[in-house]
Amino acid sequence: MNLIPEIDWTIAALHIRDMLIAFILAVPIGWDREKHERSAGLRTFPLVAVAACGYMLVGQEIFDSAEAVSRVMEGIITGIGFIGGGAILKNVVKGESYVRGTATAASLWLTGAMGLSVAAGRLEIALVLSVLTFVTLRMLTSAKTMVNLSEDK
Repeated sequence: MNLIPEIDWTIAALHIRDMLIAFILAVPIGWDREKHERSAGLRTFPLVAVAACGYMLVGQEIFDSAEAVSRVMEGIITGIGFIGGGAILKNVVKGESYVRGTATAASLWLTGAMGLSVAAGRLEIALVLSVLTFVTLRMLTSAKTMVNLSEDK
């Protein structure tokens, strides 16, 4: 009786490659959020990407129908939405309320989509999502700051 399952190292290497790609694509986004001291950062974003990729890889391996795999994807998307909801904070200061964290929540959601894309073998989608998210956070944050400064004058 063999208690240790057989491992197909060729498949294992492909899955490890995919999870590493998801990790690498998520690091710049996590770095940006960490730099701006957001509620989720350098650890959270790569973990979300790797988890989404890992769950999807497992789903693809154990289910043989597109319908079952799509249910796995739905569960991943819902779970990431729950994590993103935790990043959104409503604050009331001196009678005025404001919401923070929506960009971080949206970035978490996109990071999950990156992981799903990598698992589906659609690296071009994952790469575009990573680049656009990073550029949006870096460039449009600078533009938003400039607009706010000009409005204060």
